[in-house]
Amino acid sequence: MGLEGKRVAILAENHYQELELWYPLLRLREEGAEVVVVGTGSAKAYTGKYGYPVAADAAAKEVSADDFDAIVIPGGYAPDLLRRYKSILDLVREAFERGKVVAAICHAGWVLVSAGILKGRKATCFSGIKDDLINAGAAYLDQEVVVDGNLITSRVPDDLPAFCRAIIAALEG
Repeated sequence: MGLEGKRVAILAENHYQELELWYPLLRLREEGAEVVVVGTGSAKAYTGKYGYPVAADAAAKEVSADDFDAIVIPGGYAPDLLRRYKSILDLVREAFERGKVVAAICHAGWVLVSAGILKGRKATCFSGIKDDLINAGAAYLDQEVVVDGNLITSRVPDDLPAFCRAIIAALEG
């Protein structure tokens, strides 16, 4: 229970990748963190790619980066919707600028691109969007997890164990 007293936001919108939301949510809770599902505000609950729902605890416009120690962004097709909301981008950018952990997996790199936080950083993502990260100024690495300061990125659901270990280590450190 090394994460007691830590607060983590997991972002949600329709078409999220179920494993990439639920695995970190449950793993971080298991470590003692308080995990809050933060949605765009477009709904009270969101449906994953395979139909599994998640209820939002708050909307992005109702919270602040100061409320959390980390922001986790799951992939799927949700990131293409998440990045359309100024409140989501502001939350991610402010958390990053304040040195909070920002963790993104798979297509969640799109949110990092739109938040404008990748220039000069090392990152990974689903291979289909690597050009987007490169064009945003990131040095793309094809690794299961890339940690560059407070930025943690992974590629696909198979990388979730390494992704979660990196998030936990960053929050413990």
